[in-house]
Amino acid sequence: MSSLLFYAILLLFANVASLAKAKVHYHDFVIQATPVKRLCNTHSTITVNGQFPGPTLEVNNGDTLVVKVVNRAQYNVTIHWHGVRQMRTAWADGPEFITQCPIRPGGSYTYRFTIQGQEGTLWWHAHSSWLRATAYGALVIHPKEGTTYPFPKPKRQTPILLGEWWDANPIDVIRQATRTGAAPNSSDAYTINGQPGDLYKCSNQDTTIVHVDSGETNLLRVINSGLNQQLFFTVANHKLTVVGADASYVKPFTTSVLMLGPGETTDVLITANQPPARYYMAARAYASAQGAPFDNTTTTAILEYKAAPCPAKGVKINPAFPSLPAFNDTATATAFTSSFRSASKVEVPTEIDENLFFTVGLGLNNCPAGASSSSCQGPNGMRFTASMNNVSFVLPSNFSLLQAHHQGIPGVFSTDFPSSPPVKFDYTGNVSRSLWQPISATKVYKLKYGARVQIVLQGTSIVTAENHPIHLHGYDFYILAEGFGNFNPQTDTSKFNLVDPPLRNTASVPVNGWSVIRFVADNPGIWLMHCHLDVHITWGLAMAFLVENGVTELEAIEEPPVDLPVC
Repeated sequence: MSSLLFYAILLLFANVASLAKAKVHYHDFVIQATPVKRLCNTHSTITVNGQFPGPTLEVNNGDTLVVKVVNRAQYNVTIHWHGVRQMRTAWADGPEFITQCPIRPGGSYTYRFTIQGQEGTLWWHAHSSWLRATAYGALVIHPKEGTTYPFPKPKRQTPILLGEWWDANPIDVIRQATRTGAAPNSSDAYTINGQPGDLYKCSNQDTTIVHVDSGETNLLRVINSGLNQQLFFTVANHKLTVVGADASYVKPFTTSVLMLGPGETTDVLITANQPPARYYMAARAYASAQGAPFDNTTTTAILEYKAAPCPAKGVKINPAFPSLPAFNDTATATAFTSSFRSASKVEVPTEIDENLFFTVGLGLNNCPAGASSSSCQGPNGMRFTASMNNVSFVLPSNFSLLQAHHQGIPGVFSTDFPSSPPVKFDYTGNVSRSLWQPISATKVYKLKYGARVQIVLQGTSIVTAENHPIHLHGYDFYILAEGFGNFNPQTDTSKFNLVDPPLRNTASVPVNGWSVIRFVADNPGIWLMHCHLDVHITWGLAMAFLVENGVTELEAIEEPPVDLPVC
């Protein structure tokens, strides 16, 4: 007994020492309009602390963040900490009208949460309307104090934030689309760390430059912060070794091109093993929706060796340009997304309590009776919509879902979100027009604490098939498999990786295909699951899980903060 007691005391001291090393980081975020000049024009742009992109936050695994957000802009705002597990702290998750009411102009709210068991790259962004277009930044999570990476420590680390830029006010763009029922205008440029790069007008003076020394290995933390576009990313003449994604380590693999959907992050090692010179980094669209308009431009940054020779006076030497996949190269996108494995064997739930099947895709609503044709400018004089399991998600407006749940307020949502499509059909074939129009409702799906959940995410070909990056708040999940066509439980179950599937918070559901994910519902609260193409969530491609409290205090959501915004 004495030796058991000794080890128990030792363990206690080790935990206390670990907690003692954990830090609390305090930040102030001021949401404000700032003049930002891109593509020759200056716009009054919503920024955080006057910066575009916003500040990079750096913490260690185990640290706590306390971020006071003050809204000095003309719009409502919230901030979402994308990919943070938010264990018992759903009040800090941030999606508007899901876990909180928005921070009104002139108001403030302090987000408090702890990073637990996550290392790598996440990010933060506004989660109100289209403010995310410019209000976003990196969240870098270093290993715990006293520990290190599972790969040789890189000489330096650089966040690479891929974004989209409109030569207009993004809020006006989505408001116009909402009025007309048509698709919103495509962006006018892509950006790397806020800069469009050399291929756009009035931009080459400010192109992002990443400096390297010959022979060193650096870590690039690549984030797709764009609103509506999956992106290919590559670096001329250099290989990229993928070591992490969505703040989880992966089995390293080498590639020449990345594909990231909005919301996804990928950590890559790059070794400066080429002749000292300047090399373009570049990103362009992976546009999987056939016939749909998209921004067909290319953003660049420059990887510059410090020992690169200076050109003779008056001589301009362009950096080496990389080869990028074609915009519709689904084979390359699929080869990349299917290469991910967890760094070691993982504990995947094998017994399933909730076996769910969710269709995800677009739809069209008939023009409402008496509406003018100007409000029905989608295909065939209809209005674009989107849905999961034929339910187009409607955000509440008087309470957030979490407040309504916590306070027992009736009538804000119902708990009858369907566990499978109400009508079974050939999801990726020719779909009957009678199935194009979903119902509009605010429905959630209830999960018991500790439930082991499997979801088949099935893409549909309604209106057009495309790749959907599906993001789940409050959870990481294992991606067991993905494929094309309709999921077939008789034959596709054999493809499941139950040994080392990747742990992600966003899954790119293939165009006209499916992905299967699993997780344990061990985090109480209300958690949004949605397509991270912002136009799709605007149209209703979302649902929410209500995860009930468990038995003990540590299995229950914390009480709401006193400064939680009221509607």
